[in-house]
Amino acid sequence: MFSWMGRQAGGRERAGGADAVQTVTGGLRSLYLRKVLPLEEAYRFHEFHSPALEDADFDNKPMILLVGQYSTGKTTFIRYLLEQDFPGMRIGPEPTTDSFIAVMYGETEGSTPGNALVVDPKKPFRKLSRFGNAFLNRFMCSQLPNQVLKSISIIDSPGILSGEKQRISRGYDFCQVLQWFAERVDRIILLFDAHKLDISDEFSEAIKAFRGQDDKIRVVLNKADQVDTQQLMRVYGALMWSLGKVINTPEVLRVYIGSFWAQPLQNTDNRRLFEAEAQDLFRDIQSLPQKAAVRKLNDLIKRARLAKVHAYIISHLKKEMPSVFGKENKKRELISRLPEIYVQLQREHQISAGDFPEVKAMQEQLENYDFTKFHSLKPKLIEAVDNMLSSKISSLMNLISQEEMSMPTQLVQGGAFDGTSEGPFNHGYGEGAKEGADEEEWVVAKDKPVYDELFYTLSPVNGKISGVNAKKEMVTSKLPNSVLGKIWKLADCDCDGMLDDEEFALAKHLIKIKLDGYELPNSLPPHLVPPSHRKSLPKAD
Repeated sequence: MFSWMGRQAGGRERAGGADAVQTVTGGLRSLYLRKVLPLEEAYRFHEFHSPALEDADFDNKPMILLVGQYSTGKTTFIRYLLEQDFPGMRIGPEPTTDSFIAVMYGETEGSTPGNALVVDPKKPFRKLSRFGNAFLNRFMCSQLPNQVLKSISIIDSPGILSGEKQRISRGYDFCQVLQWFAERVDRIILLFDAHKLDISDEFSEAIKAFRGQDDKIRVVLNKADQVDTQQLMRVYGALMWSLGKVINTPEVLRVYIGSFWAQPLQNTDNRRLFEAEAQDLFRDIQSLPQKAAVRKLNDLIKRARLAKVHAYIISHLKKEMPSVFGKENKKRELISRLPEIYVQLQREHQISAGDFPEVKAMQEQLENYDFTKFHSLKPKLIEAVDNMLSSKISSLMNLISQEEMSMPTQLVQGGAFDGTSEGPFNHGYGEGAKEGADEEEWVVAKDKPVYDELFYTLSPVNGKISGVNAKKEMVTSKLPNSVLGKIWKLADCDCDGMLDDEEFALAKHLIKIKLDGYELPNSLPPHLVPPSHRKSLPKAD
């Protein structure tokens, strides 16, 4: 076992990037085993909520769970990211993926069936065995040597159908499985088809299973190139309205709009929007390895708080039970009064209502237990968790921050992530302030004759206009003074408080960039420096 400060049992100091990650992982594992697990075991937390965490839960790579109704492009999305087929992949307009598929890295391509997968201690899926053969027969791990999968793993889920019959015919509790994955993954991506925005009953229940994991959820509106701009606005509005009915959060979910497959766009009107949205989504996914330690720490804190609340509930039920007669009647009374008990415990222990498990689900589970066999409250176990939350977590958070600063940035690489990272197809290449970067001629020169006409109407003296006269023209853009002030600093290359004809043309060019919706550079790129001022500036590498 790792000690709290992250040394191995033998005391050897860990060093280097990979070892630094293991230091944090060891600290998390140690905290869980010493502080949280004893409390969970004492009050049967694993029977009510979530199985005990294992080594693989701390060591596994960041995972992404894809969820959506059938034919929304979940499997195609994975194919798009990997730029490679994977074992078990089936794509079609009908419900093709009828299994959960964990797509992970492997030196050789192959697949492992569910029953074999849940006995592998190196994989974080052992606790899925409790869902039985009906689930395990529809669960597999697809392994392949792919650069993207060196950093992340992806979970493909069956297409969600509508109607009670399909839910029952699965043979296992689909929402419970989703909840199990949601507690362990780093990102949950809900996929919607621009032509199928209805949220079926089962999809609604699936989304509700993600309660408490709202920070992990992202929404993708796929196949958006199949509608025009006006229809897309209506589709987006309808999607937000539908989501608002099933996701009870005051924050608006981030929705990425695009067409996530390697085929030509059917409607190119919104190409620039799709490229920007894809880039934002890629950045979010690429950052997962760097944020993995913080996510695991956050999940451990949530789990510890829930375990503590669970202990209060169970011990309170034990305390209220009679010692001899009327046990069954008292049990029924306590179950029916559970909402009142929640309120009482909130007051007694200053606990937020959001930390309590859902009342209805808890009432259903309590029906199957003998309250007299529950344990009374053990203050030492509670104190251990409180101590962890108040002091140990902050120490570990500092350790994570130090290691993030000392380690190189970890980003997902390979597949679709490499297609837009460099070269002319990088998002924003040749646009805004980057326009003309690979051209010999000064990019401002093409519009300079127009700018010169304005320049000579502003009463130049010795070939330059004053700041006052320049301001008269620049404020006609209606840009805020803070923006115009930045443009002035960028354009006044020789910092003499005046603008010559080239500097004025540059200022007008920068105003145009801003008015076109692009961001201004923090410093003037070499290709935008006016030709007559380049000799006085240091050469770019």
